[in-house]
Amino acid sequence: MASHKDDLYQKVWGVQHPGISMEESQNFYSTWAPEYDKDLTTEVYNGPWQVAEALAGVLGDRKAARILDVAAGTGLVGVELQKLGFTNLDALDANKEMLEIARTKNVYSNFIHDLLGPNRLEISTDAYDALCSCGSFSEGHLKCDCLEEMIRIVKPGGVICLIVKEAILETNEEYKKLELRMSELQHKGLWKQVSRTVAEDYVQNGNGIIFINKVLVSDVLQ
Repeated sequence: MASHKDDLYQKVWGVQHPGISMEESQNFYSTWAPEYDKDLTTEVYNGPWQVAEALAGVLGDRKAARILDVAAGTGLVGVELQKLGFTNLDALDANKEMLEIARTKNVYSNFIHDLLGPNRLEISTDAYDALCSCGSFSEGHLKCDCLEEMIRIVKPGGVICLIVKEAILETNEEYKKLELRMSELQHKGLWKQVSRTVAEDYVQNGNGIIFINKVLVSDVLQ
């Protein structure tokens, strides 16, 4: 009989293995949703509290800041932000079943069932004070082409806080381009990097990188 550790490895690998399509990953999440929180405890996944604390460190006492949690899943990041006193949270995710789990936690005001990409979301420009996303840059998930849309929906002066598995940035062809794309957008004057820090033990088998960028202008993307 497979151990829980082996079973979890198969689930994590199954939802982001090389070559997996967005449709395939979303189908996997629909099945995994009821067990997701039980599987991804802090023994194996520290990303949610790490990104929440990083964002809190920038926002300080602005507890009413309007925050969008991108690829919110079952709401693990939202729970951590609520623990830190943040009360004005919205959730965006491409998977309806995951969002239904998030809804039961009573930490989000609005639920947006959509995929963040190069497409324009049904969200107004400059809608949010901050945006965060945890673990969303991996095979079958968000790609580098979503950064402009993140910038568009965050107010100038607002912040975007992302945490990405370090190994993915080094080994995956799509995500090897992520930091270059971030730099290009900074060169265009759309945002500015505030910090790039290592998050130790982001997942059980590796560290993460937390990127915090300050939005400078978004109206050029309208």
